[in-house]
Amino acid sequence: MSRFRRAAVPLVLCAGLTVGLTACGGPDPDEGTNGVGKLSAPEIEQKARSAADTARAVRLAGTLVSKGGTYKLDMRLQQDGATGSVSTKNSTFELLRVGDALYLKADAGFWTHDDKGGKPDEADAEAADKLDDMYVKVPRDDPSYKQLRGFTEMDQLLGGLIGLHGDVVKGDRDQIGGVRTVKVKGGQDGEGGTLDVALEGSPYPLRFARGGGAGLVVLSDWDKDFPLAEPNRDQTLDYGRQLPRT
Repeated sequence: MSRFRRAAVPLVLCAGLTVGLTACGGPDPDEGTNGVGKLSAPEIEQKARSAADTARAVRLAGTLVSKGGTYKLDMRLQQDGATGSVSTKNSTFELLRVGDALYLKADAGFWTHDDKGGKPDEADAEAADKLDDMYVKVPRDDPSYKQLRGFTEMDQLLGGLIGLHGDVVKGDRDQIGGVRTVKVKGGQDGEGGTLDVALEGSPYPLRFARGGGAGLVVLSDWDKDFPLAEPNRDQTLDYGRQLPRT
C-alpha cells in the first residue's frame, strides 16, 4: 500500500495543478522551435511581417485571383529586381527586371495573341517569329509596364499577401516543406486569409491562402540571393508597338 501511495501522489499533484501534459512529462509542441507558437495571433502576424520586411530575397509560387483575372506566378524576388514566369488563361511569359529595366520573353503565340480572336496578318506573324523566345525591353511609357512590373516588386507583392483581414486568431500547427508552422487566420474560418508562419529559424511566412479561394501562394528561399543581370544584346530585340494585353 505504501508503494501504491508513493506512485499515486505525483499523478494526483499533476492533475490537481492542471498544468497540462507538458508538465506531466508529455511532449512539448514548442520544443526546438523559435518560440513564436507561444505568442498570441496578432504577435505572430507581426513577427512574420517583420521577418519579411527585413528579408533580401524570396521565391513566390502559386496562384492569385484579382479583378483582372487569375495569375499563376513563379517569381524569385529581390529588392532591386526579379526573374520568373507568369501565366494567365491566355498565355505564359517570363519577366526579368534589373532596377528599372524590365524585360519580357515569350513564344510567338504570345505576340500574335488577339483578345478578339482574330487571326494575325502576315506582318504580325513575321514579327512574332522574330520575337519568339527573345527578351523584349518593355518601354516605361507602355501601358503594360506598370502592370508587368507589379509582378516583380517584392515589397508590393508581400505587402498584399501577408496582411490578414478581420480579427486575427491562432490556428493549428502544420508543416510546409518539412518546416513546422503555426497558422494565423483572419476570422475563425480564415475568411480574411490564412498565413502559415515558420516555427523553425526566422518566423518567415511560408504559405498564404487568400480568403474565399482567391489564391494560394508558397513562399520559400527566404534571404537566398540569386544573380540578376540584363540579357545580352544578341538575346534582346526592340518591339515598336504596344505589348499584347495579359
